[in-house]
Amino acid sequence: MPGIDECLLEAMRLPGARGAALVDWTSGLALGVVGEFPGGDAEAAAADVAELARLAAEQPAFAAVPAGDAGLGDTDPPVEDVIVSNRDGYHLLRFVPAPFDSGAVLHLWLGRADGNLALARIRLGEMAGRLVLG
Repeated sequence: MPGIDECLLEAMRLPGARGAALVDWTSGLALGVVGEFPGGDAEAAAADVAELARLAAEQPAFAAVPAGDAGLGDTDPPVEDVIVSNRDGYHLLRFVPAPFDSGAVLHLWLGRADGNLALARIRLGEMAGRLVLG
């Protein structure tokens, strides 16, 4: 099972990868970073990613199972992933199950010209499942 650094380096091997980070979406802190980040500031990007992740995770309309229903464990993230696209790239946020009360999200920034969003989404999901936190 890979740790944070191995996971981020694996993400950077995806076609079009420009930057990758693991972010604690409850605090906004980057737990690991590699590559470039919008605006050149990894910590500011982590805070922005955390804000977007919190917004998605805290909305009942985006929950996979309505509150109170059985089926989700305590460590299952409320949302699978969030995709934001702009003119030059994609930002893929993949929620990671965590054995503690906090939440983590993998953030991958892909260049639009050479990135493969479908492949990145599949691979990031695999990485999130194998990532060892705690």
